[in-house]
Amino acid sequence: MIGLIGGMSYASTITYYKLINEFSQAHHNSLSRAKILISSVDFDEIEELQHNNEWQKAGELLNKEAKRLEKAGANIIALCTNTMHKIANDLQKDLKARFIHIAHSSLKELNHNNIKNILLLGTKYTMQEDFYKKDLKGINVITPNNSDINTINDIIFNELCFNVIKQNSKETFINIINKHNVEGILLACTEIALLINENDFKNIKVFDTTYIHAKDIFLQSLE
Repeated sequence: MIGLIGGMSYASTITYYKLINEFSQAHHNSLSRAKILISSVDFDEIEELQHNNEWQKAGELLNKEAKRLEKAGANIIALCTNTMHKIANDLQKDLKARFIHIAHSSLKELNHNNIKNILLLGTKYTMQEDFYKKDLKGINVITPNNSDINTINDIIFNELCFNVIKQNSKETFINIINKHNVEGILLACTEIALLINENDFKNIKVFDTTYIHAKDIFLQSLE
């Protein structure tokens, strides 16, 4: 039984649910669907805690959600967001269910593709802090300059989290990415894949952490 903590944002949570069930159908070649429980939190509350730097409180809140899913029968827990993996250790406190960390799933995929040099895109917390980068062991992680970080963060929170897709924002992302000479781009925000994908680039591989994470969640549910 898979337990998903979602709502950050609802758009990416829908994607997780869709992908995991698509993987299940393809694997079993039948009408089989994954057994999934979803706990959807209030993103307003989470965003306020982020803004006020109250990460411990956010960790306690998500820990309660994880335990609620565990009590309901989930033996695998996953968080449908990149940024909140900043408090992954707090979330797992006294949790018996297996927690599948999005950065660990991403590292496996990068290593499988022999990628050693990536541009990390996500919220300002993910790009500026080390909580995500430190789990990408052996990878040279590059981030945009501060101005571009702020631009990306604004688009994520003011557009993508509301499921608003704008062509000029897509072009902004592409222009920022083309400033860097890298082998791959790691879309370390579950909403960015709503805006750009591998078809937008010729010589750069695009790694969507939402897709990677959802696939790893499903595969581990088979173990």
